[in-house]
Amino acid sequence: MSHSYYNKQWLEAQAALTDLLMQEIPTEPQKPERDRQAAFQLLATMYIKYIQIMRRLEQCYDQIVQPQKRRVLRHCLDGVMGRILELKNEMIDLEFSEYHYFDDVLSDLKLTPNDVEIPIPNYFILERTKALTKREKLLGQVLARLGPQELERDKEEVAMSWDQAIRIIQVHERARQGRLRARFMREIRQQEEREKRAQMFGAPTLDPDVAAIRIQKVWKGFSQRRRTKKEREEEMIFVGMLPPPLPNPKNMPQTFCLRTEEDRRKTQDVHEQEYQQALVNIHDKLMETEGPDLKETMMDQIRQWFIECRDATGKFPEFPEEEDGGSAIIFAQKDPIELEKELKAKEEDQGKGKKGKKGKKGKKGKKGKKDKKGKKGKKGKKGKNDEEEDEGWKMAPSNFVPAVNEATDSYKAVWQTRDETENFAQKYDAELIREEKRKEVESEIRLHVDELMRVELTNLKTAIKCTHKHNLKPGYRTLKESEGDIEDLYEELVMQGIIIRPNPIKLADYAGEYSYLGTTLRQANIEPMPSLSDVRRLVTEFAILPLGSAAVHEQAPLIKSVLLTGPRGTGKRLLVHAICNEVGANLFDLSPANLAGKYPGKDGLKMLMHLLFKVGRALQPSVFFVGDCEKMYKKKIPKTDLTDPKRLKKELPKSLKLIKPEDRLLLIGTSRCPFEAEMKPLIGCFQRTILIPRPDYASRFLLWRHLITKFNGIITNQLDISSLSKVTDGYTPGQMVTAVTQVLTDRRIQMLNKKPLQAVEFIAPLARIDPIYKEEEESFKAWYAKTPMGKKRAKAALADDDDVGSKGKGSTKKK
Repeated sequence: MSHSYYNKQWLEAQAALTDLLMQEIPTEPQKPERDRQAAFQLLATMYIKYIQIMRRLEQCYDQIVQPQKRRVLRHCLDGVMGRILELKNEMIDLEFSEYHYFDDVLSDLKLTPNDVEIPIPNYFILERTKALTKREKLLGQVLARLGPQELERDKEEVAMSWDQAIRIIQVHERARQGRLRARFMREIRQQEEREKRAQMFGAPTLDPDVAAIRIQKVWKGFSQRRRTKKEREEEMIFVGMLPPPLPNPKNMPQTFCLRTEEDRRKTQDVHEQEYQQALVNIHDKLMETEGPDLKETMMDQIRQWFIECRDATGKFPEFPEEEDGGSAIIFAQKDPIELEKELKAKEEDQGKGKKGKKGKKGKKGKKGKKDKKGKKGKKGKKGKNDEEEDEGWKMAPSNFVPAVNEATDSYKAVWQTRDETENFAQKYDAELIREEKRKEVESEIRLHVDELMRVELTNLKTAIKCTHKHNLKPGYRTLKESEGDIEDLYEELVMQGIIIRPNPIKLADYAGEYSYLGTTLRQANIEPMPSLSDVRRLVTEFAILPLGSAAVHEQAPLIKSVLLTGPRGTGKRLLVHAICNEVGANLFDLSPANLAGKYPGKDGLKMLMHLLFKVGRALQPSVFFVGDCEKMYKKKIPKTDLTDPKRLKKELPKSLKLIKPEDRLLLIGTSRCPFEAEMKPLIGCFQRTILIPRPDYASRFLLWRHLITKFNGIITNQLDISSLSKVTDGYTPGQMVTAVTQVLTDRRIQMLNKKPLQAVEFIAPLARIDPIYKEEEESFKAWYAKTPMGKKRAKAALADDDDVGSKGKGSTKKK
C-alpha cells in the first residue's frame, strides 16, 4: 500500500471520529434514558463505531512512516482504545453481564463480524523489541544452566528398573525380527507358487493386437475418469461447494503485502532515527542563531519592567519565583501596579497560611459538627434527587474523550490541509520541529535570564537601600533506598521455576465462530451460551489492551484480576500464554503445585510476595497465573494433597489492593471446578469472570479445519468436516487437538497423497476420551447464576418482565 492510501484511511477515521465526538460532547446536557434496551443500543452502536475507527488507526500507525504523524496517531489510538474499554464497562454495568451480543446492530450497520474484530496493536511488541530480546536472552541462559530435566517438570516419569527396560527392548526387537522373517518367507512362498504354475501351464502367450487393445482400453478409461473428476471439481469450485486450490505461497498477493509491510516498518526505524537526530541539531542551531537575540530582548523587557514598577510604586518589585512561572508572568497583559498587587497578595496569603495552621485544630471540631448538621439537613432532599436519577440512565464522564478531541484538533490544525507534495519520502518536517523547539529554547533561555535578572535586581535594591540581606535556603537531602539488582532477582525466580517461558501461541490460534443468535435469544428471555469468538473478545478487552498500553491502563477502568473458568480442555491455559505473547509480559506461575516446597514458612511467603511484585513492577507488564485456583478457597483440603493450596489465600487479595493504575500487573486464575470453592472469597479475589463454554457447531467446524491444516493435514472432498463437527458435539478444543495429533503422525502425513484423510479416522481416538456432557455445562451455568453478577442479571430480567406485564395490563384497561 502507498503513503496516500494510509493518509486516506487516516482522513476517513478522523471524519468518523468527528461525528462521534459531536455525539460524545453535546451542546445541551444529555437527558436520562429510561429504556434500558435503548440505552444499550446507543452504547453498542458507539462501541462498534469506535472499534471500526480503531482498526483504521491501528493500521495507519503500523504503516505510516512519517514520525511526526505517528505521534499524533499514537495519541489518538490510545484514546480510542481507552474509550472502547470505558464503553465496555458501561455495558457491563447496564446489562449485568460480561458477554454482549451485537448481531442486530451489525445487521443495521451492514457489517460482518470480521469488521468489528478488535485488533491487537503491533506496537505492543514492536516498540519493545530490544527489551524483550534482552529478557529472552537472560531467560534462555538461566534455563540452559538448569538443564533439560528441569524443563520437563510437567511430564510424568514412569519408574522402571533396568531389567524391565531391557526386557521391553528385547520383546520389541524379537517382534521386529519375527515380522521381517515372516515377510521373507511369504515372498519365497509366492515365488515358488509362480514357478509351479509356469511348469504346469507353460509361459503365457498373447497376440500383440489383443495386448495393445487391452492397454488402450485401460488407458482410455483411466484418462476419461481423470478428466471427468477434474471437470466435476471445477464445477463444484465454481458453484462454491469446494474451496479453490491453494496457489504457491511465494506468489500469493498476501505474501507480497506482508513483505511490503515489513519494509515499511524498517523505513519507520530509519525515519525515526533521522527525526531524533534532527531534534538535537535544530535545537542547537536555534540556540546559536536566535538564542543571543532572545536573551537580549528578554533582559531589556525585564529591565523596562523594573523601571515602570519603580515609577508607579516608588520601589523595585519582587521578582516572581521559578515555581510561579518566573518572568513569564511578567509579560502577561497586566499593568506594573496590578502585578505588584498580585505579588503582595500572594505574600500575605502565604503569611496567613503559616499562622492559620496553628488555629486549625481548635476549629476542626466545630466545623465537623456543622458539616454533620448540614448533611443531616440535606438528607431529605437527597432522596428525591436519587429517585429522579434512578428513573433514567446517563453516560458516565469519560477520561479519554478529551484526549481524542485534542488529537483530532491537532490533526485538523496541522495535517488535514498540509501540502506534502515535496515530502514524497515522508521524512520529518523541519518547520514543525522549529516551531516546537523555538518554545523549548525560549523557556531554557528564560530560566537563565531569570537567574541573571534576580542577581541584577538584588544589586539594584542593595545600591539604593545600602542594606544586605542574606536569605539562606535550607538544603534537602534525598535518601536513596538501596535496591537489589532486578536481574539477579529475576534469575532467582527463574531458577525456582516461578517465572516460566510462555508457549509461542497467539490469540488468533484460539479459533472460534461468532454467535449470530445472541440478541434474538436474549429478547426471548433465554440466556445464550457465549461462543469462542466472544471469549476471545473479552480476553482482548480485559487483559491485552490494558496491559499493552501504559496510557490506556492509567485511565481506563482498572481490572486487577480475571477468572477463566470452564470445563477441561476449553483452552484456559492457552489463553494465559496468548496474553503474555501478545503484550510481551512476564509469566509468573503461582499455581499451588508449582509453589509446593518453595519459600516455606511465613517469612518465606512474605519474601516471595515481595519478590513477585518487585520484579513484576520493574519489568511490567506482568501476569500472575494461578492454576486450579478453586483449591485456594475449598472448605476442606484432602489429606493426600501436600501442595498447601491455601497458602496464598490471604496474601493475594492484600497484594491486589496495592496495585495502582500505573502498575501493569494482572492476576489470572483458571478453574475447571469453581463450584467446589466458597463463592464469596473466590469472586472477591477476581474482579471479572469469563465463563468459557463448549464449542458450538460453527466453532467446531472452524476448529476442525484450522487444526487439520495446522498439523500438516490436507482437506479434500473425502473428508466430511460437516458430519465430523456434528458427531463431535460435546468435545472441547483440547480434546480435538489430542485426536488430531494421534491421527496425523509423520507416517500418516507421508501417505496423504495416496490415501486422503477421512472423518472416520478421528472417531477412534475421540471414542477413548470422555466428552463434556450437557449436565456439566448446566452446572457451570447454575454456578454463574449464583455469582453477584448473575444475581443482578436475573433480578434485572425479572424487572423487565414486570415492566412488560404492567404495560400489557395498562393497554387492556384502556381498551
